Amino acid sequence: MDLQITASKEDLGLQSAKQAAGLIQKTLQQKGHANIILATGASQFGTLNHLSNAEGIDWRNVTMFHLDEYIGLPESHPASFRKYLNERFVQKVEGLHDTHFVQGDREDPQAECDRLGALIQKHPIDVALVGIGENGHLAFNDPPADFETSDPYLVVELDTVCRKQQMGEGWFKSLDEVPRQAISMSVQQIMKSKNIICSVPDKRKAEAVRNCVDGEISNLHPASILQNHDHCTLWLDPESASLLNNG
Repeated sequence: MDLQITASKEDLGLQSAKQAAGLIQKTLQQKGHANIILATGASQFGTLNHLSNAEGIDWRNVTMFHLDEYIGLPESHPASFRKYLNERFVQKVEGLHDTHFVQGDREDPQAECDRLGALIQKHPIDVALVGIGENGHLAFNDPPADFETSDPYLVVELDTVCRKQQMGEGWFKSLDEVPRQAISMSVQQIMKSKNIICSVPDKRKAEAVRNCVDGEISNLHPASILQNHDHCTLWLDPESASLLNNG
Protein backbone atom coordinates (compact mmCIF):
# COMPACT_ATOMS: atom_id res chain seq x y z
CA MET A 1 0.00 0.00 0.00
CA ASP A 2 1.33 3.39 -1.03
CA LEU A 3 0.73 6.08 1.61
CA GLN A 4 0.29 9.69 0.47
CA ILE A 5 -0.28 12.57 2.91
CA THR A 6 -1.45 15.77 1.24
CA ALA A 7 -1.17 19.36 2.43
CA SER A 8 -4.90 19.77 3.01
CA LYS A 9 -8.31 18.14 2.70
CA GLU A 10 -8.88 20.08 -0.52
CA ASP A 11 -5.60 18.84 -1.97
CA LEU A 12 -6.53 15.27 -1.03
CA GLY A 13 -9.63 15.46 -3.20
CA LEU A 14 -7.68 16.94 -6.09
CA GLN A 15 -4.77 14.50 -5.97
CA SER A 16 -6.84 11.36 -5.47
CA ALA A 17 -9.09 12.36 -8.38
CA LYS A 18 -6.06 13.12 -10.54
CA GLN A 19 -4.71 9.63 -9.89
CA ALA A 20 -8.09 8.03 -10.59
CA ALA A 21 -8.49 9.97 -13.84
CA GLY A 22 -5.02 8.95 -14.98
CA LEU A 23 -5.69 5.26 -14.29
CA ILE A 24 -9.04 5.38 -16.08
CA GLN A 25 -7.45 7.09 -19.09
CA LYS A 26 -4.65 4.52 -19.17
CA THR A 27 -7.15 1.67 -19.02
CA LEU A 28 -9.21 3.17 -21.85
CA GLN A 29 -6.10 3.51 -23.99
CA GLN A 30 -5.10 -0.09 -23.34
CA LYS A 31 -8.47 -1.85 -23.40
CA GLY A 32 -10.98 0.58 -24.89
CA HIS A 33 -13.27 0.18 -21.87
CA ALA A 34 -12.93 0.65 -18.12
CA ASN A 35 -14.90 -0.73 -15.17
CA ILE A 36 -14.86 1.37 -12.01
CA ILE A 37 -16.22 1.34 -8.46
CA LEU A 38 -17.23 4.61 -6.80
CA ALA A 39 -17.58 5.25 -3.07
CA THR A 40 -19.92 7.63 -1.28
CA GLY A 41 -20.06 9.54 2.00
CA ALA A 42 -18.71 12.89 3.11
CA SER A 43 -15.09 11.77 2.60
CA GLN A 44 -15.64 11.44 -1.14
CA PHE A 45 -17.06 14.91 -1.87
CA GLY A 46 -13.79 16.41 -3.13
CA THR A 47 -12.59 13.35 -5.00
CA LEU A 48 -15.82 12.88 -6.95
CA ASN A 49 -16.14 16.59 -7.67
CA HIS A 50 -12.69 16.74 -9.25
CA LEU A 51 -13.09 13.40 -11.03
CA SER A 52 -16.40 14.45 -12.60
CA ASN A 53 -14.62 17.52 -14.01
CA ALA A 54 -11.56 15.65 -15.28
CA GLU A 55 -10.75 16.22 -18.93
CA GLY A 56 -9.82 13.61 -21.51
CA ILE A 57 -12.03 10.74 -20.30
CA ASP A 58 -14.60 9.27 -22.67
CA TRP A 59 -17.15 8.26 -20.06
CA ARG A 60 -19.21 6.54 -22.75
CA ASN A 61 -16.71 3.68 -22.45
CA VAL A 62 -16.84 3.44 -18.65
CA THR A 63 -19.09 1.14 -16.61
CA MET A 64 -19.70 2.06 -12.97
CA PHE A 65 -20.51 -0.04 -9.93
CA HIS A 66 -20.82 1.22 -6.37
CA LEU A 67 -20.06 -0.25 -2.99
CA ASP A 68 -23.20 -0.39 -0.90
CA GLU A 69 -26.72 0.77 -0.16
CA TYR A 70 -29.08 0.69 2.79
CA ILE A 71 -31.76 -1.99 2.77
CA GLY A 72 -35.27 -0.57 2.55
CA LEU A 73 -34.24 2.98 1.68
CA PRO A 74 -35.78 4.43 -1.49
CA GLU A 75 -33.58 6.33 -3.94
CA SER A 76 -35.53 9.49 -3.12
CA HIS A 77 -34.26 9.50 0.48
CA PRO A 78 -31.55 12.13 1.15
CA ALA A 79 -29.21 9.41 2.49
CA SER A 80 -29.55 7.09 -0.50
CA PHE A 81 -26.19 6.34 -2.08
CA ARG A 82 -27.88 6.03 -5.46
CA LYS A 83 -29.19 9.57 -5.07
CA TYR A 84 -25.74 10.73 -3.92
CA LEU A 85 -23.95 9.25 -6.94
CA ASN A 86 -26.56 10.38 -9.43
CA GLU A 87 -26.37 13.97 -8.23
CA ARG A 88 -22.63 14.18 -7.53
CA PHE A 89 -21.30 12.15 -10.45
CA VAL A 90 -23.55 10.43 -12.98
CA GLN A 91 -25.45 13.59 -14.00
CA LYS A 92 -22.20 15.57 -14.25
CA VAL A 93 -20.30 13.35 -16.70
CA GLU A 94 -20.96 12.69 -20.36
CA GLY A 95 -23.05 9.55 -20.69
CA LEU A 96 -21.57 6.61 -18.76
CA HIS A 97 -21.73 3.38 -20.73
CA ASP A 98 -23.61 1.72 -17.86
CA THR A 99 -24.34 2.14 -14.15
CA HIS A 100 -25.03 -0.82 -11.88
CA PHE A 101 -26.57 0.56 -8.72
CA VAL A 102 -27.34 -1.44 -5.60
CA GLN A 103 -31.13 -1.47 -5.39
CA GLY A 104 -31.43 -1.64 -1.62
CA ASP A 105 -35.20 -1.29 -1.60
CA ARG A 106 -35.86 -4.44 -3.63
CA GLU A 107 -38.21 -6.89 -1.94
CA ASP A 108 -35.57 -9.65 -1.81
CA PRO A 109 -32.12 -8.30 -0.80
CA GLN A 110 -30.39 -11.62 -1.41
CA ALA A 111 -31.75 -11.73 -4.95
CA GLU A 112 -30.25 -8.26 -5.46
CA CYS A 113 -26.90 -9.53 -4.17
CA ASP A 114 -27.09 -12.41 -6.64
CA ARG A 115 -27.97 -10.08 -9.53
CA LEU A 116 -25.09 -7.74 -8.84
CA GLY A 117 -22.70 -10.60 -8.20
CA ALA A 118 -23.39 -12.07 -11.63
CA LEU A 119 -22.87 -8.65 -13.24
CA ILE A 120 -19.60 -7.74 -11.55
CA GLN A 121 -18.05 -11.10 -12.34
CA LYS A 122 -18.45 -10.18 -16.02
CA HIS A 123 -16.80 -6.78 -15.43
CA PRO A 124 -13.40 -7.09 -13.74
CA ILE A 125 -12.76 -3.81 -11.92
CA ASP A 126 -9.93 -1.63 -13.17
CA VAL A 127 -10.15 1.25 -10.68
CA ALA A 128 -11.92 1.21 -7.31
CA LEU A 129 -12.48 4.31 -5.19
CA VAL A 130 -13.06 3.49 -1.53
CA GLY A 131 -12.89 5.09 1.92
CA ILE A 132 -12.44 4.01 5.53
CA GLY A 133 -15.19 4.38 8.12
CA GLU A 134 -14.78 5.64 11.66
CA ASN A 135 -14.93 2.01 12.79
CA GLY A 136 -12.39 0.96 10.14
CA HIS A 137 -15.01 -0.51 7.85
CA LEU A 138 -14.42 -1.06 4.15
CA ALA A 139 -17.68 -0.45 2.27
CA PHE A 140 -20.27 -1.55 4.84
CA ASN A 141 -18.16 -4.46 6.07
CA ASP A 142 -18.20 -3.49 9.74
CA PRO A 143 -15.94 -5.24 12.27
CA PRO A 144 -15.60 -8.15 12.56
CA ALA A 145 -15.70 -8.20 8.76
CA ASP A 146 -16.05 -11.36 6.72
CA PHE A 147 -12.67 -11.83 5.04
CA GLU A 148 -13.49 -15.38 3.91
CA THR A 149 -16.61 -15.17 1.75
CA SER A 150 -16.12 -15.06 -2.01
CA ASP A 151 -19.67 -13.80 -2.60
CA PRO A 152 -19.35 -10.46 -4.42
CA TYR A 153 -22.21 -8.82 -2.47
CA LEU A 154 -23.57 -9.50 1.01
CA VAL A 155 -26.44 -8.56 3.28
CA VAL A 156 -24.71 -7.05 6.33
CA GLU A 157 -25.67 -5.79 9.78
CA LEU A 158 -24.56 -2.23 10.56
CA ASP A 159 -22.95 -1.71 13.95
CA THR A 160 -23.70 1.22 16.25
CA VAL A 161 -20.48 3.10 15.48
CA CYS A 162 -21.24 2.96 11.75
CA ARG A 163 -24.84 4.06 12.26
CA LYS A 164 -23.74 6.96 14.50
CA GLN A 165 -21.30 8.08 11.80
CA GLN A 166 -24.12 8.25 9.25
CA MET A 167 -26.17 10.37 11.64
CA GLY A 168 -23.16 12.51 12.57
CA GLU A 169 -22.50 13.31 8.90
CA GLY A 170 -26.04 14.67 8.67
CA TRP A 171 -27.66 12.01 6.50
CA PHE A 172 -30.25 11.15 9.17
CA LYS A 173 -31.89 13.19 11.94
CA SER A 174 -31.70 10.47 14.60
CA LEU A 175 -30.03 7.12 15.19
CA ASP A 176 -33.40 5.37 15.02
CA GLU A 177 -33.77 6.54 11.41
CA VAL A 178 -30.52 4.87 10.31
CA PRO A 179 -31.21 1.43 8.79
CA ARG A 180 -29.75 -1.55 10.59
CA GLN A 181 -28.96 -3.53 7.43
CA ALA A 182 -27.36 -2.86 4.08
CA ILE A 183 -26.16 -4.58 0.93
CA SER A 184 -22.39 -4.29 0.69
CA MET A 185 -19.71 -5.32 -1.75
CA SER A 186 -17.60 -7.95 0.00
CA VAL A 187 -14.00 -7.47 1.09
CA GLN A 188 -12.74 -10.13 -1.32
CA GLN A 189 -14.56 -8.50 -4.23
CA ILE A 190 -13.06 -5.09 -3.46
CA MET A 191 -9.60 -6.66 -3.24
CA LYS A 192 -10.01 -8.10 -6.75
CA SER A 193 -9.83 -4.57 -8.17
CA LYS A 194 -6.70 -3.97 -10.25
CA ASN A 195 -6.17 -0.53 -8.67
CA ILE A 196 -7.60 0.83 -5.42
CA ILE A 197 -7.64 4.51 -4.43
CA CYS A 198 -8.62 5.04 -0.80
CA SER A 199 -9.41 8.63 0.25
CA VAL A 200 -9.70 9.37 3.97
CA PRO A 201 -9.83 12.97 5.23
CA ASP A 202 -10.70 14.39 8.68
CA LYS A 203 -9.58 14.02 12.28
CA ARG A 204 -12.52 11.76 13.15
CA LYS A 205 -10.97 9.05 10.94
CA ALA A 206 -7.49 9.31 12.50
CA GLU A 207 -7.85 6.42 14.95
CA ALA A 208 -9.29 4.11 12.30
CA VAL A 209 -6.46 5.07 9.92
CA ARG A 210 -3.84 4.30 12.57
CA ASN A 211 -5.42 0.91 13.32
CA CYS A 212 -5.62 0.01 9.64
CA VAL A 213 -2.15 1.27 8.66
CA ASP A 214 0.12 0.79 11.67
CA GLY A 215 -1.62 -2.27 13.09
CA GLU A 216 -1.72 -5.89 11.97
CA ILE A 217 -4.21 -7.03 9.36
CA SER A 218 -7.37 -7.99 11.22
CA ASN A 219 -11.07 -8.27 10.49
CA LEU A 220 -11.56 -6.12 13.60
CA HIS A 221 -10.05 -3.31 11.50
CA PRO A 222 -11.49 -4.27 8.09
CA ALA A 223 -9.65 -1.73 5.93
CA SER A 224 -6.34 -3.10 7.22
CA ILE A 225 -6.72 -5.72 4.47
CA LEU A 226 -5.68 -3.01 2.00
CA GLN A 227 -2.11 -3.53 3.24
CA ASN A 228 -2.16 -6.72 1.15
CA HIS A 229 -3.08 -5.01 -2.13
CA ASP A 230 -0.20 -4.43 -4.55
CA HIS A 231 -1.74 -1.39 -6.23
CA CYS A 232 -3.54 0.51 -3.48
CA THR A 233 -2.88 4.18 -2.72
CA LEU A 234 -4.11 5.60 0.59
CA TRP A 235 -4.66 9.36 0.42
CA LEU A 236 -4.73 11.17 3.78
CA ASP A 237 -4.81 14.78 4.90
CA PRO A 238 -2.79 16.04 7.90
CA GLU A 239 -5.71 15.44 10.28
CA SER A 240 -6.52 11.87 9.27
CA ALA A 241 -2.77 11.06 9.33
CA SER A 242 -2.17 12.74 12.69
CA LEU A 243 -1.99 9.54 14.78
CA LEU A 244 0.27 7.54 12.46
CA ASN A 245 3.75 6.63 13.65
CA ASN A 246 5.13 8.79 10.83
CA GLY A 247 2.25 11.30 10.93
